[in-house]
Amino acid sequence: MKAKGTEKKILEAGLVLFSKKGYIGATTKEIAKKAGVAELTLFRHFSSKERLFKEIINRYSFLPTLKGLMPEILNLDYSEALYVIAGKFMERLYERRELIKIMHAEIHRYPANVRGIYHNFIGEIFRSLAGYFMELQQRGILRNFVPELGAKAFLGMFFSYFNAQEILELKKEDPPNDVIIREFVGIFVKGTLK
Repeated sequence: MKAKGTEKKILEAGLVLFSKKGYIGATTKEIAKKAGVAELTLFRHFSSKERLFKEIINRYSFLPTLKGLMPEILNLDYSEALYVIAGKFMERLYERRELIKIMHAEIHRYPANVRGIYHNFIGEIFRSLAGYFMELQQRGILRNFVPELGAKAFLGMFFSYFNAQEILELKKEDPPNDVIIREFVGIFVKGTLK
């Protein structure tokens, strides 16, 4: 039980420091210190900085949220299901805005294997949502389109909006996020329903 508590402290400290300093700037020594453990303890739980980063992405990204939503949204109306997915996606983007900003600023400087971790997790998000679209296509609810491209288009709308607001700082007198989500979902639904 204590090992799980230590692991959680390390993950949370890593999330904070990767969000502030990026993958390149955050050191395992700093992460261990913030977690209140020895650096050796960090390496007992995560054999490398890369493995720690991968676990942080796997635990604190949108992917576990999306996978958790899948069983419950299968029985929702299509528009409502997309509204739930988009709402949780936007929520996670804003929660992790600092990590997202720094990753986008420095991703080109990451070692190839770390970029691979990032790209694999993004791909898994798209595949998970594409699986939902395929299920609805098989039920005859959605028209025929490439599900993975649909997943990229759907999440891309919201990421682009988030990007304009947070990363490019193009903040205007936009309506509240729930209004934005309803509008974008409405546009997407009209383009994908059979």
